[in-house]
Amino acid sequence: MRARWMGGGVAIAVVAAGIVVAVWPERASARDPEIQISRSACGQGWADPRAGVQTFHLHNTGSVTAEVDLIDPATGVVYGEVEGLGSGTVRPMQVTLGNGAYAFRCLPEDSSAIVGPVVTVSGGAERGPGVAPVTQNDLLGPLKAYQAQVTQGLDQLAADVGKVKDAIRGNDRGASQAAWLVAHLDYERLGAAYNAFGDSDKAINGTADGVPDGVKSPDFTGFHRLESGLWHNEDLAGLVPVAEQLDSDVQKLRKSFADSQVDPNDLGLRAHEIVENTLQFELTARTDYGSGTNLATARANLDGTQAVLDVLRPVLAPRYPELSKVDNWMKRTKATLDSARKPDGSWTPVSQLSASQRRKLNADVSELTELLAPIAAIAEPRRIS
Repeated sequence: MRARWMGGGVAIAVVAAGIVVAVWPERASARDPEIQISRSACGQGWADPRAGVQTFHLHNTGSVTAEVDLIDPATGVVYGEVEGLGSGTVRPMQVTLGNGAYAFRCLPEDSSAIVGPVVTVSGGAERGPGVAPVTQNDLLGPLKAYQAQVTQGLDQLAADVGKVKDAIRGNDRGASQAAWLVAHLDYERLGAAYNAFGDSDKAINGTADGVPDGVKSPDFTGFHRLESGLWHNEDLAGLVPVAEQLDSDVQKLRKSFADSQVDPNDLGLRAHEIVENTLQFELTARTDYGSGTNLATARANLDGTQAVLDVLRPVLAPRYPELSKVDNWMKRTKATLDSARKPDGSWTPVSQLSASQRRKLNADVSELTELLAPIAAIAEPRRIS
């Protein structure tokens, strides 16, 4: 489940099954209108337009599920949104309305969009920014650019995993550990593409959580299995098959990715989720199997997030007023993580951070996570016709 944010003040929780659950801070008043949603009566029922906070009760009187947007009919900018409004059901849409023209846009399944009557609100404050809808065409350029970056990143990953394998075969633990970190960070920078990697992600970067026998299980493979062996003094000869399997899995992913594609929905969503997962797993050291390099991983995760922001910038710049603030907090959080790198190039383990360092790091990553959250909704491709 994730929150959907709209500039007009709508927050909707979207459950994986497609059910829309809305939780509002106050009860609807008797003045709140019921708006009909159907092919023949889109947007009917708004007879008392007024400025300020109000709740519309969207009643799908049609025979199919529909999406509903509250838009500026002249520009298509969206001020409210409800997805998955089933036939015969009623759902609330709470918005804060400023002066201007509005209309409901109904998008029934398997039908063209219908825009209802235009209603003008006056006598209130100037309205806040809405969200200009992003279409599939808007994302073609960013997707192509990101696909090319991931392809290049996988080439580098394959080369660096080969160095890990060679170092382990050469029975050099120090060189193996150094090569492991370089290759692992290569992979961690590709975060927005993980969904396109399919089962390869678990094979390459999965943990022992939920695996029978834990780290001793033959089903535990990839980077973290090597990490456990390299930093717990396992015989290097015994790790050769693990390194060879990792090399094989990376080569398999490299070939398969050429025939796959990153989901357009994943770009905006992963910009937030990468940092959210960093907060949950790396800053708690839950994924530390002995190397103590979680903060290096966190720093690589920010590089992965930056890659997504860079390709999405043409889409986000006119739609997200807080983008410059995101940029500032990205710089600040990168600097905070960089301060955990020692002069010899090694990284301070999470367990060795001082209380003040931990507080600052958690605060910076938490704030960045909040600022990135709206991007998932803003950059999601929408139907407009």
